[in-house]
Amino acid sequence: MENPLYSRNMTHMQNDTHSKAMGYILWIFGFTGSHRFYYGKPVTGTIWFFTLGLLGIGWIIDLFLIPSMDRAADRRFKDGATSYTVSWILLTFLGIFGVHRFYMGKWLTGLLYLLTGGLLGLGILYDFWTLNDQISEVNGS
Repeated sequence: MENPLYSRNMTHMQNDTHSKAMGYILWIFGFTGSHRFYYGKPVTGTIWFFTLGLLGIGWIIDLFLIPSMDRAADRRFKDGATSYTVSWILLTFLGIFGVHRFYMGKWLTGLLYLLTGGLLGLGILYDFWTLNDQISEVNGS
């Protein structure tokens, strides 16, 4: 008979797409919604951005919600060779140069971002909303 605890832990470990440590690091800047974007919650990430984390109250509450957001992201997105954490770091710090797109193997749009400043910033905003789904698609192919 299979041990259900062992089975559940192995399933979680096999699909560990997002990092709690990265979530907490981004939470430090959470009043900008960055941790919510990372965990695939672009609508609330945008709300956090424009309201400074719901005037700081939502930001404090999220300190306790990060483990559940991490589990939900692990269930929702596909694991694979392309790391979500690396992609998000590249988007956050080098997105204007398209480095995150080069990392995902999207050479044409990476070059386009490089030459246009991330399509004048609008492409970067698009990627903040859709990066998790893009990575999941790359990992699924």
